[in-house]
Amino acid sequence: MASVIEIEATVTERGQTTVPAAIRNVLHLGKRDSIVFRGMADGTVTIAKKGADSDEDPLLGRFLTFLAKDMEDPPGGHPPRLRRSRAADRRSRPGNRCESRRRLAG
Repeated sequence: MASVIEIEATVTERGQTTVPAAIRNVLHLGKRDSIVFRGMADGTVTIAKKGADSDEDPLLGRFLTFLAKDMEDPPGGHPPRLRRSRAADRRSRPGNRCESRRRLAG
């Protein structure tokens, strides 16, 4: 593959353009993927597949997982008022195993 690919594209009146197929292939872009444009101080603009580089915070995913687990089962447990409502929530969910068993038994 050539070290530089240069393809001309037209910008519409609404400021839109199509990412050429050759560039989509280089970036391994599929339908509904997101891209990021970066404008450099020297006027150079780069395009990259969103999430494809290491500029993203590597700890963010682990932190969000920690928060989700903590919200499910916080240290010291949930207050009694919330425990009751969460249990009632589980019983009333469609497809709940207990509810399914009751329907089968009844």
